[in-house]
Amino acid sequence: MLHVGQAFFGETLRKIIHIDMDYFYAQVEERDDPTLKNVPVGIGGMMNGRGVLCTSNYIARRYGVRAAMPTLKALKLCPNLVLVSPNMSKYKKISEEIFDIYHQFTKRIQKLSLDEAYLDVTECTKFNNDAVEIAKEIKRRIYGKTGLTASAGVSYNKLLAKIGSDLHKPDGIAILRPHQIEQNIAKFSISKIWGVGKVSEERMNKRSIYTFGDLQKYNKLDLVNMFGDFGASLHGYCRGIDEREVSSGGERKSLSVDRTLSEDVTDEQHLCNLLSESYDEMLRRLKEIEGRLIKTIHVKIRYNDFTSTTIETQSELEFEYFKKLFLKRYAQKKLPVRLIGVGVKFFPTTTQGQMEMPLS
Repeated sequence: MLHVGQAFFGETLRKIIHIDMDYFYAQVEERDDPTLKNVPVGIGGMMNGRGVLCTSNYIARRYGVRAAMPTLKALKLCPNLVLVSPNMSKYKKISEEIFDIYHQFTKRIQKLSLDEAYLDVTECTKFNNDAVEIAKEIKRRIYGKTGLTASAGVSYNKLLAKIGSDLHKPDGIAILRPHQIEQNIAKFSISKIWGVGKVSEERMNKRSIYTFGDLQKYNKLDLVNMFGDFGASLHGYCRGIDEREVSSGGERKSLSVDRTLSEDVTDEQHLCNLLSESYDEMLRRLKEIEGRLIKTIHVKIRYNDFTSTTIETQSELEFEYFKKLFLKRYAQKKLPVRLIGVGVKFFPTTTQGQMEMPLS
């Protein structure tokens, strides 16, 4: 066991825990209605034939049903899917109980959603500052208070802690230590890297880059030449380096994916293809933020004269609606484009009745 003042990950490294509740909304509903435990469950609703899922249980996920998926598509994949309307007031109350437990160990908490958070426990004195024992105790207290399981990742930065929490779901814990970290993470898929979406992954695959180890073969300049500014981050991430701080800035209000183009683009079809790539990346990131309900969608354009325009609406999550917004605004100026962005704004988790918004 470690003693106060003894470094778990080294004298200068932080101690970060990523806690992710297991299929939170669906797990709550299973807890309150045991008949749901052995059937595929999707948390979401339908209005005028449209709707979007917040999350699903693991049985439903075997059919390919996922968070942020249109309800109609989920029902096609899994015709016997049981739909349960979200009860946000109940989930928020349980989330507050969980975050009260986090505050028993640290003030440095970055809330990602009702069911997910980073904790910096570098200065926590409980359990002789043993980050692994702290994570285990947090999991025990969550289960004791709520009857729900959580998975945890323990490491010295956010990237690795996040990866760890996903390795042994459900009810798992994983520790990623700095010793020989490059070798230990070399076989991980590049899809585990923060910021790598479907389009980025396909671009890397074309270069025979599939794992962290494949990326490690390149120096920073090579990666910058191939992937722009993101290449510098990739150079660190694939080696277990992530300098992002645990920020207590509050709840995420929006998510957007902006793509700066290397040259002016005027071809409308090419612009729509680029828009599609940004859209796919946005969907990937949405799946990492389960349980947030979408208020509006938006499209952003920056032209080569450095003017920008953003159009926002309450509409559906399908790509055709983003494309419609883009073409409507692009037609107004028809100037060469330097940046394309797509995104969503979320309802606050305190808002009730969000599912009356007909997204699909």
